[in-house]
Amino acid sequence: MTIKLDQFLKWVGAVSTGGEAKLLIQDGEVLVNDQVETRRGRKLVPGDVVRVRGQSYEVAEDEEG
Repeated sequence: MTIKLDQFLKWVGAVSTGGEAKLLIQDGEVLVNDQVETRRGRKLVPGDVVRVRGQSYEVAEDEEG
């Protein structure tokens, strides 16, 4: 199972809206596994680490959608 990057950002509370997630991702402000990710639909898997606004979030198995 996977979860899309924009959905994950909303789920963890890093952003409050999908539009906010879209802008952050498009502007290159989101890192996945220490690499800039500009695809909102990037599918995350358990173990991926997402960094945004100075915070890090690890994708855990119970966070899959």
